[in-house]
Amino acid sequence: MRKNDSISIPVILKVGKGALQGLGTCLLEEGLTDVVIWFGNGLIDLFGTDVMNSLKASGINVLEYQELDTVDIDDIISLAFSMSNSTKAVVSIGGGKVIDAGKYAAFLKGLPFISVPTSSSSDGFSSASASLIVHGRRTSVPARLAYGILVDTEVIRTAPQKFIYSGIGDMVSKITALYDWVYEAQHGVGALNDFAVMVAKKAVNSFVRTPYESIQDEVFLKELLDSLSMSGIANEIAGSSAPTSGSEHLISHALDKLLEEPQLHGIQVGIATYIMAKVQDHRYVRVNTVLTDTGFWDYVETLQMKQSDFLRAIDLAPSIKPHRHTYLHEEQYRQAAKELVLTDGILTRVLAPDQEQ
Repeated sequence: MRKNDSISIPVILKVGKGALQGLGTCLLEEGLTDVVIWFGNGLIDLFGTDVMNSLKASGINVLEYQELDTVDIDDIISLAFSMSNSTKAVVSIGGGKVIDAGKYAAFLKGLPFISVPTSSSSDGFSSASASLIVHGRRTSVPARLAYGILVDTEVIRTAPQKFIYSGIGDMVSKITALYDWVYEAQHGVGALNDFAVMVAKKAVNSFVRTPYESIQDEVFLKELLDSLSMSGIANEIAGSSAPTSGSEHLISHALDKLLEEPQLHGIQVGIATYIMAKVQDHRYVRVNTVLTDTGFWDYVETLQMKQSDFLRAIDLAPSIKPHRHTYLHEEQYRQAAKELVLTDGILTRVLAPDQEQ
């Protein structure tokens, strides 16, 4: 019998227009009156005044605030243990770097972490792991699940549109990730958590069925961000990233290793999701509909990504997580994926051939 351990969930979850201005009120309601605030690079000029006014109005004592542009684990450890002992919470405002740094510092200090993402590029703002530089290599390490998540949809709307496309790619990936998780459980590798499956499935299904006219519509952005938040909860329930990260993520991680300048995580993942959905013969029509109707494919076509990079990434993918058993861990499915890269009508449009083939 499997043990039903307790799980953590965010106590604060505010997603909507103007959410950033309510930061001080949320912290005060939870008794988090002494905080350290880290901003992403260049964001103090953009959001610093609104944030500080909100905190001042609620009587929040800001012990330290600064812009941060590092995910080197040694830097984060030094910053964490230089914090005042009176710190009651760590607040990160920005993109992936500062979110990862904040959640890891909070993890080291045993403090609540407040996640305030300024882009929708992935579900990292809601996950309990951080991508840091360890001995010169990008490495996923345990971190603090957010005690609070505040997302201002007006801030998300004003960010470059590529970040919305990245979030779309990361969100649809739950379709293939869940199918991989079921597949490897059938092959005796790990065990499913039915509740985590349900949460992740509800998150992606709610998102892909949302009616919208523009990806900048309030209803679309809120649904995207709500669903990305739920993805982090699914991982917490499962005790791993399996509900939301499968073979499509392995391809993206392989591209990160192979390329000097990788694209945004969710962009790579979205392309790989389409590849794997066709390999799995599972919901690829739905995946393609979302990526077409949102303009994801049109954006990808402007990037001039290369077929040969995806061919190499598919071969490298199983070695990224050798303990798993996704579809890509079997030769026949790697060959099928590579064949698609070279012959599928959509992929040959958005991925450029080059001389390496």
